[in-house]
Amino acid sequence: MTNSRRKGKDGELEWAKYCREQGYLKSRRGQQHSGLEGEDVVGLPFIHQEVKRVEALNLDKAMAQSIRDCQGKVPIVAHRKNNCEWEVTMLANDWFTLYREWEASESMKRAETEKLIEEIIEGVNEP
Repeated sequence: MTNSRRKGKDGELEWAKYCREQGYLKSRRGQQHSGLEGEDVVGLPFIHQEVKRVEALNLDKAMAQSIRDCQGKVPIVAHRKNNCEWEVTMLANDWFTLYREWEASESMKRAETEKLIEEIIEGVNEP
């Protein structure tokens, strides 16, 4: 295995481990070389993951590859340089879709909390 392929494999394994640490326990390196899966890492539903573990990343090229291979999933590029944290790059439209979902979830949580507080206050004020 060439050094760049080994480093690519190592980066994919590292990203899959990071995903598992975040609670996505089914994350693992894809089987792209066998033709079964076209993703570097699988295990995040609806997300196509292109993983790059390089010092000089051509982000436009990496994102274009993820978009080309995504097959209807949300394309992302997970990337990291030495001594740096993992970063994720995605299309702005996909980010806003994700943000709207998060915002709606937070709004529902707030409404549920406010309702619970009102019920507690009403219970305290009853004779």
